[in-house]
Amino acid sequence: MRVRIGYWAWIVGVVQFFVAHVIAELAWARPYSWARNNISDLGNVHCALQPEPEPRYICSPEHGLMNVSFVVLGVLLVVGAVLTSGVLWRSGRAATTTQWLLAGAGLGFALAGLAPADVNENQHVLGALLIMAAGNIGLVMAGFALAERIPTPLRWGTGLLGLTAITALGLFLSRHYLGLGMGGMERIAAFPLLLWALAVGAHGVFHRAGRTHEAMPTERLSHAG
Repeated sequence: MRVRIGYWAWIVGVVQFFVAHVIAELAWARPYSWARNNISDLGNVHCALQPEPEPRYICSPEHGLMNVSFVVLGVLLVVGAVLTSGVLWRSGRAATTTQWLLAGAGLGFALAGLAPADVNENQHVLGALLIMAAGNIGLVMAGFALAERIPTPLRWGTGLLGLTAITALGLFLSRHYLGLGMGGMERIAAFPLLLWALAVGAHGVFHRAGRTHEAMPTERLSHAG
């Protein structure tokens, strides 16, 4: 039950984030762009022209919803990282370090929500670094730290997602957007962690549910015998 709650924490956290993201972006009078706007723009409290890193006008009526969503996501990512210990991960320091890094990413989302970029930029940047640096390093390590019972494609995919996200972070920080725009490259650096948490959470929930249903007929036969 503990591990199952951890999986559901990841699923709920990621789903509510993307729902809030859509609601917040649709509330903009000027169209919000996944290519031209940062994710953090949705949480900015004030309406203003933002010159850096790319000039754009920001006015997010649903900034409160977005910032609450950041915090909820962060808390649930930490909860999932803690509750899945001992089942999802191998034993050893590498797995423990991976869990700490993923929990650090959760802390980063919470910091980003508690300190919008136009209110406390330093704290917000710290949160972003925890998400895209600590979180993505943890994602790479997770490819090696996941338990052997996890399907091989999922373990390999985890490492590839991490490498992709770290590469995108480097391109984002150096302002090489490869035609995707500032916001597009930022999303490639930030979203793989969320997609991974959703995939692993869903696998954990539905795979365990399938095993339970398969075991029930066997148990009935044993009792009948």
